[in-house]
Amino acid sequence: MKAIRLHAFGGPENLTLEEVDTPIPARGEVLIRNRAAGVNPIDWKTCSGGGASAFIGELPYIPGWECAGTIEALGDGVSEFSVGDEVFGFLRFPEAAGCYAEYVCAPINQIAKRPQALSVEAAGSLGLAGLTAWQALHDKAGIQAGQRVLVLAAAGGVGHLAVQLAKAAGAHVIGTASSANQDFIASLGCDECIDYTSANLSVSLRDIDIIIDGVGGATAIEALPCLKSGGVMVTLPSVTAAEVAQAGEKSGYQVMGIRVEPNGADLAKLAALAETGQLTLSLAQALPLAEAGEAHRLSASGHQRGKLVLTLA
Repeated sequence: MKAIRLHAFGGPENLTLEEVDTPIPARGEVLIRNRAAGVNPIDWKTCSGGGASAFIGELPYIPGWECAGTIEALGDGVSEFSVGDEVFGFLRFPEAAGCYAEYVCAPINQIAKRPQALSVEAAGSLGLAGLTAWQALHDKAGIQAGQRVLVLAAAGGVGHLAVQLAKAAGAHVIGTASSANQDFIASLGCDECIDYTSANLSVSLRDIDIIIDGVGGATAIEALPCLKSGGVMVTLPSVTAAEVAQAGEKSGYQVMGIRVEPNGADLAKLAALAETGQLTLSLAQALPLAEAGEAHRLSASGHQRGKLVLTLA
């Protein structure tokens, strides 16, 4: 099969398209003929020697944790899925999963059936960002109907999904974005849209139950006074999580970090919301597998609205 491999940590130019052996599914796994692999900031950070590089084992390494495609073969003991099923997944994170490849082996508890409402490209881009948003809102923050939720970077990969998931949970949703993205976040369901370039959140907002922070650092710290007593911030950027948590502790605000976990049951919940039209994924751009390096360059620029995806024939 064809796969993108990394032989030495470094920039996008270190990603090469190569022929490698097709993997064989172990017990409790399926072999997926991959059609779409999502690209995330953690991908290029890991390939540069940061991110999850401590967990991936020895090089060479096939990047990627998100996939969508068709089940080609079943490992021993698999009865929940059948050959021919259309599925999507978020696999093995933070260990290597090898999704930038034509075939990938997936544990059955880390995949779900792809709903017809999601294109294969959208499904292949949903796992990491969708599960991050779901687990931040439901598992960490314990979202309840009627709460006021503030999403920082509401137009981003995780942010635009968090807006929709909070709305589906019955929350009043406030989102921050640039002036160019105000209409976009309103279309997602934001009840209030704030231009972060001109607003002072700590002055203009109060009584927030949950903040989903997709920015981190000083921006997150400045937003802490928006929380009501007993409110919680879930901060997503790991590089500033300790700094934000420390600032929260000093000021009496509850701050939690998060590391997303693969979870097929949660993926199925996202699929159900997509099927009923309550969750859509914004795709920034789709590129062929051979252009993985360019996808990493685009992701690292930080100016994409929605998700990047690699497509496979």
